[in-house]
Amino acid sequence: MITALIFDFDGLILETELPEFLAWQQLYALYGQRFELEAWLPYIGIGPTSNPFDPLRELERRLGHVFSPEEREALRQSRREYCRQLLEGQAVAEGVLDYLEAAERLGLLLGVASSSSRRWVVGHLERLGLRSRFQCICCGDDVHVTKPDPAVYLAVLRCLGVRPEEAIALEDSPNGVRAARRAGIFCVAVPSVLTRHATFSDDATPDLQLPSLSALPLEELLQRISALRTSRQR
Repeated sequence: MITALIFDFDGLILETELPEFLAWQQLYALYGQRFELEAWLPYIGIGPTSNPFDPLRELERRLGHVFSPEEREALRQSRREYCRQLLEGQAVAEGVLDYLEAAERLGLLLGVASSSSRRWVVGHLERLGLRSRFQCICCGDDVHVTKPDPAVYLAVLRCLGVRPEEAIALEDSPNGVRAARRAGIFCVAVPSVLTRHATFSDDATPDLQLPSLSALPLEELLQRISALRTSRQR
Protein backbone atom coordinates (compact mmCIF):
# COMPACT_ATOMS: atom_id res chain seq x y z
CA MET A 1 0.00 0.00 0.00
CA ILE A 2 1.32 3.43 -0.96
CA THR A 3 1.55 5.75 2.04
CA ALA A 4 4.07 8.39 0.89
CA LEU A 5 4.87 10.58 -2.08
CA ILE A 6 8.43 11.90 -2.46
CA PHE A 7 9.14 14.81 -4.80
CA ASP A 8 12.38 15.82 -6.39
CA PHE A 9 12.69 19.62 -6.36
CA ASP A 10 14.65 21.13 -9.27
CA GLY A 11 12.85 20.55 -12.56
CA LEU A 12 9.96 18.77 -10.84
CA ILE A 13 8.40 21.22 -8.38
CA LEU A 14 10.05 24.31 -9.87
CA GLU A 15 11.68 24.71 -13.28
CA THR A 16 15.05 25.88 -12.00
CA GLU A 17 17.17 23.86 -14.40
CA LEU A 18 16.45 25.91 -17.52
CA PRO A 19 17.32 29.26 -15.87
CA GLU A 20 20.53 27.70 -14.54
CA PHE A 21 21.47 26.50 -18.01
CA LEU A 22 20.56 29.83 -19.66
CA ALA A 23 22.67 31.69 -17.10
CA TRP A 24 25.72 29.60 -18.00
CA GLN A 25 24.98 30.14 -21.68
CA GLN A 26 24.92 33.89 -21.16
CA LEU A 27 28.25 33.81 -19.31
CA TYR A 28 29.92 31.72 -22.02
CA ALA A 29 28.56 34.05 -24.72
CA LEU A 30 30.36 36.99 -23.08
CA TYR A 31 33.59 35.23 -24.02
CA GLY A 32 32.47 34.18 -27.49
CA GLN A 33 31.87 30.59 -26.40
CA ARG A 34 28.88 28.28 -26.67
CA PHE A 35 27.66 26.31 -23.65
CA GLU A 36 26.16 23.12 -25.08
CA LEU A 37 23.26 21.26 -23.51
CA GLU A 38 25.08 17.99 -24.24
CA ALA A 39 27.83 19.01 -21.81
CA TRP A 40 25.38 19.89 -19.02
CA LEU A 41 22.72 17.22 -19.44
CA PRO A 42 24.58 14.25 -17.85
CA TYR A 43 25.04 16.18 -14.60
CA ILE A 44 21.48 17.43 -14.05
CA GLY A 45 20.17 16.12 -10.75
CA ILE A 46 23.55 15.52 -9.15
CA GLY A 47 23.71 18.79 -7.23
CA PRO A 48 26.50 21.36 -6.94
CA THR A 49 28.46 19.72 -4.12
CA SER A 50 28.97 16.39 -5.92
CA ASN A 51 29.04 17.58 -9.52
CA PRO A 52 32.41 16.75 -11.13
CA PHE A 53 31.75 19.18 -13.98
CA ASP A 54 32.62 22.81 -13.30
CA PRO A 55 31.44 25.02 -16.21
CA LEU A 56 33.72 27.85 -15.08
CA ARG A 57 36.82 25.64 -15.21
CA GLU A 58 35.68 24.37 -18.61
CA LEU A 59 35.47 27.99 -19.78
CA GLU A 60 38.99 28.59 -18.49
CA ARG A 61 40.20 25.54 -20.40
CA ARG A 62 38.67 26.78 -23.64
CA LEU A 63 40.07 30.27 -23.20
CA GLY A 64 43.49 29.09 -22.06
CA HIS A 65 43.18 31.51 -19.17
CA VAL A 66 42.82 30.97 -15.43
CA PHE A 67 40.56 33.50 -13.72
CA SER A 68 41.75 35.04 -10.47
CA PRO A 69 39.72 34.25 -7.31
CA GLU A 70 38.21 37.72 -7.54
CA GLU A 71 37.26 37.24 -11.20
CA ARG A 72 35.74 33.83 -10.48
CA GLU A 73 33.61 35.22 -7.66
CA ALA A 74 32.45 38.15 -9.79
CA LEU A 75 31.49 35.84 -12.66
CA ARG A 76 29.66 33.45 -10.36
CA GLN A 77 27.82 36.33 -8.71
CA SER A 78 26.81 37.75 -12.08
CA ARG A 79 25.56 34.34 -13.21
CA ARG A 80 23.61 33.82 -9.97
CA GLU A 81 21.96 37.23 -10.35
CA TYR A 82 20.86 36.49 -13.91
CA CYS A 83 19.52 33.11 -12.79
CA ARG A 84 17.64 34.81 -9.93
CA GLN A 85 16.02 37.23 -12.38
CA LEU A 86 14.86 34.36 -14.58
CA LEU A 87 13.39 32.56 -11.58
CA GLU A 88 11.70 35.60 -10.05
CA GLY A 89 7.95 35.20 -9.97
CA GLN A 90 8.04 31.73 -11.50
CA ALA A 91 5.16 29.51 -10.39
CA VAL A 92 5.25 25.84 -9.42
CA ALA A 93 5.37 23.30 -12.23
CA GLU A 94 2.18 22.12 -13.90
CA GLY A 95 0.23 19.60 -11.85
CA VAL A 96 2.26 19.88 -8.66
CA LEU A 97 -0.40 21.66 -6.62
CA ASP A 98 -3.04 19.17 -7.75
CA TYR A 99 -0.81 16.30 -6.60
CA LEU A 100 -0.16 17.93 -3.23
CA GLU A 101 -3.85 18.53 -2.63
CA ALA A 102 -4.78 15.00 -3.73
CA ALA A 103 -2.06 13.48 -1.54
CA GLU A 104 -3.31 15.37 1.49
CA ARG A 105 -6.88 14.35 0.71
CA LEU A 106 -5.78 10.72 0.53
CA GLY A 107 -3.77 10.98 3.74
CA LEU A 108 -0.38 10.38 2.10
CA LEU A 109 2.83 11.57 3.71
CA LEU A 110 4.84 14.07 1.65
CA GLY A 111 8.60 14.44 1.33
CA VAL A 112 11.23 16.18 -0.79
CA ALA A 113 14.48 14.50 -1.83
CA SER A 114 16.86 16.93 -3.53
CA SER A 115 20.56 17.09 -4.37
CA SER A 116 20.49 20.88 -4.03
CA SER A 117 21.30 22.74 -0.83
CA ARG A 118 18.72 23.09 1.94
CA ARG A 119 18.96 26.86 1.69
CA TRP A 120 18.05 26.71 -2.01
CA VAL A 121 15.23 24.20 -1.68
CA VAL A 122 13.60 25.48 1.51
CA GLY A 123 14.02 29.09 0.39
CA HIS A 124 12.06 28.45 -2.78
CA LEU A 125 9.44 26.31 -1.03
CA GLU A 126 8.84 29.11 1.46
CA ARG A 127 8.59 31.66 -1.35
CA LEU A 128 6.04 29.45 -3.07
CA GLY A 129 4.10 28.87 0.17
CA LEU A 130 4.74 25.12 0.04
CA ARG A 131 7.16 24.51 2.91
CA SER A 132 4.47 23.44 5.38
CA ARG A 133 3.03 20.86 2.96
CA PHE A 134 5.98 18.49 3.43
CA GLN A 135 6.64 16.42 6.53
CA CYS A 136 10.26 15.74 5.52
CA ILE A 137 12.77 17.59 3.36
CA CYS A 138 16.20 16.08 2.76
CA CYS A 139 18.77 17.98 0.70
CA GLY A 140 22.29 17.63 -0.63
CA ASP A 141 23.92 19.05 2.47
CA ASP A 142 22.03 16.58 4.70
CA VAL A 143 23.84 13.55 3.23
CA HIS A 144 27.45 12.61 2.46
CA VAL A 145 26.79 11.90 -1.22
CA THR A 146 24.00 13.08 -3.52
CA LYS A 147 22.12 11.55 -6.44
CA PRO A 148 22.53 9.18 -8.23
CA ASP A 149 23.42 7.68 -4.85
CA PRO A 150 20.21 6.72 -2.99
CA ALA A 151 21.26 8.36 0.30
CA VAL A 152 18.87 11.32 0.05
CA TYR A 153 15.91 9.03 -0.67
CA LEU A 154 16.83 6.63 2.12
CA ALA A 155 16.99 9.60 4.49
CA VAL A 156 13.47 10.71 3.51
CA LEU A 157 12.15 7.16 3.96
CA ARG A 158 13.63 7.06 7.48
CA CYS A 159 12.24 10.49 8.28
CA LEU A 160 8.74 9.56 7.11
CA GLY A 161 8.94 6.14 8.73
CA VAL A 162 7.94 4.23 5.59
CA ARG A 163 9.41 1.31 3.66
CA PRO A 164 10.58 1.74 0.03
CA GLU A 165 7.65 -0.27 -1.33
CA GLU A 166 5.25 2.11 0.43
CA ALA A 167 6.51 5.19 -1.42
CA ILE A 168 6.44 6.72 -4.89
CA ALA A 169 9.25 8.96 -6.13
CA LEU A 170 8.58 11.71 -8.67
CA GLU A 171 11.71 12.61 -10.65
CA ASP A 172 12.67 14.57 -13.74
CA SER A 173 16.25 13.42 -14.44
CA PRO A 174 18.05 10.13 -15.13
CA ASN A 175 20.29 10.71 -12.10
CA GLY A 176 17.23 11.18 -9.92
CA VAL A 177 15.60 8.04 -11.31
CA ARG A 178 18.79 6.09 -10.56
CA ALA A 179 18.77 7.31 -6.97
CA ALA A 180 15.12 6.45 -6.39
CA ARG A 181 15.37 3.02 -7.95
CA ARG A 182 18.56 2.23 -6.01
CA ALA A 183 16.59 3.06 -2.88
CA GLY A 184 13.98 0.51 -3.97
CA ILE A 185 11.26 3.08 -4.61
CA PHE A 186 8.75 2.95 -7.47
CA CYS A 187 9.81 5.89 -9.65
CA VAL A 188 7.70 8.03 -11.96
CA ALA A 189 9.71 10.20 -14.36
CA VAL A 190 8.30 13.57 -15.37
CA PRO A 191 11.02 15.06 -17.60
CA SER A 192 11.59 18.81 -17.54
CA VAL A 193 12.25 21.13 -20.47
CA LEU A 194 15.91 20.09 -20.44
CA THR A 195 15.75 16.47 -19.34
CA ARG A 196 13.31 15.66 -22.15
CA HIS A 197 16.51 15.50 -24.18
CA ALA A 198 18.12 12.99 -21.78
CA THR A 199 18.17 9.22 -22.12
CA PHE A 200 16.12 7.31 -19.56
CA SER A 201 17.48 3.80 -20.00
CA ASP A 202 19.37 0.97 -18.28
CA ASP A 203 19.56 1.78 -14.54
CA ALA A 204 17.82 5.10 -15.21
CA THR A 205 14.67 3.52 -16.64
CA PRO A 206 11.66 4.73 -14.64
CA ASP A 207 8.82 2.43 -13.68
CA LEU A 208 6.48 4.89 -15.38
CA GLN A 209 6.94 8.10 -17.37
CA LEU A 210 4.54 11.03 -17.76
CA PRO A 211 4.77 14.18 -19.91
CA SER A 212 3.59 16.21 -16.90
CA LEU A 213 1.87 15.62 -13.58
CA SER A 214 -1.30 17.13 -15.02
CA ALA A 215 -1.39 14.30 -17.58
CA LEU A 216 -2.52 11.80 -14.94
CA PRO A 217 -4.33 12.63 -11.67
CA LEU A 218 -2.77 11.13 -8.56
CA GLU A 219 -5.72 8.84 -7.92
CA GLU A 220 -5.37 7.36 -11.40
CA LEU A 221 -1.60 7.08 -10.99
CA LEU A 222 -2.09 5.04 -7.82
CA GLN A 223 -4.51 2.76 -9.64
CA ARG A 224 -2.06 2.30 -12.51
CA ILE A 225 0.79 1.49 -10.12
CA SER A 226 -1.37 -1.06 -8.33
CA ALA A 227 -2.19 -2.70 -11.67
CA LEU A 228 1.47 -2.72 -12.73
CA ARG A 229 2.55 -4.34 -9.48
CA THR A 230 -0.16 -6.96 -9.77
CA SER A 231 0.87 -7.84 -13.33
CA ARG A 232 4.55 -8.09 -12.32
CA GLN A 233 3.71 -10.57 -9.54
CA ARG A 234 1.97 -12.94 -11.96
